[in-house]
Amino acid sequence: MKREFSILNLISYLFLFVILIVTIFPIFYTISASFKTNAEIMTNPGSVLPIKLTFDNYKVAWNSADFNVKILLWNSIYFTVFSVIFAILQSTMGGYVFARGNFPGKNTVFGIFTGLMFINLGSITVYPLLNIVSAIHLNGSLWGLIVMGIFGMSMIFVYIVRGFINTLPKELDEAAKIDGCSFIGIFFKIILPLLKPVIATIGILTFQSTWNSYLMPTIFTLGNPSQRTIIAGVVALKNTGGAASAWNLMLAGSVISIVPVLVAFAIGNRYFVSGLASGAVKG
Repeated sequence: MKREFSILNLISYLFLFVILIVTIFPIFYTISASFKTNAEIMTNPGSVLPIKLTFDNYKVAWNSADFNVKILLWNSIYFTVFSVIFAILQSTMGGYVFARGNFPGKNTVFGIFTGLMFINLGSITVYPLLNIVSAIHLNGSLWGLIVMGIFGMSMIFVYIVRGFINTLPKELDEAAKIDGCSFIGIFFKIILPLLKPVIATIGILTFQSTWNSYLMPTIFTLGNPSQRTIIAGVVALKNTGGAASAWNLMLAGSVISIVPVLVAFAIGNRYFVSGLASGAVKG
């Protein structure tokens, strides 16, 4: 029995190791290739490690007029921070209402929202969104995307929050009511402080998706390059090498842009895992 268990463990570890290599390799290759010259990347793309290490890519990318790191970083930071804040507020409030609220048609509304999770309109919504943003005079700005995000809500996050709240004893609510807390007061004073692991999960997932978003920020800031995010700015580096595509500069810019995401995930990894386990498995 022990032998069978050991073999199964070995197979599991080998499988996980293969998944780890497949997952990490693109990041490792991007970092390694960012220290290559453009000629080496073009002539010897299969080589993982650089033949001749160079730091010039980072110097050129950092000082490039098309890749103003300070402005692009600032745009990405405020765009991501506001998106994370609104996502947390919407998800926690929505999950609390669907978990503890008692109003006519609650299950119907929840069912409709759940059904919308399986409908993906894709790029069809881009043109209507542009018209709405233009009507409120926020076109050409990331604030248009931020405002549009206020009126959106991720039902996946609501599910996680709702599942976590359903595991909390209702006696907490009843005790708070006796002390004079209202429905909103219970949320802010009792429930919200207990949602820290779930909030960390929502924050990291929203941070990752918003920071790495390319299509929408590019479209919404098409007429105003000074409002571009750092991910949209990375692509501009590709065309700064004259006749040939400057892949070396683009890879260096990519490394610069992914560092904040890796740092955020490394800091919040423990809360991220516990938040998913608490909100998705239970309830």
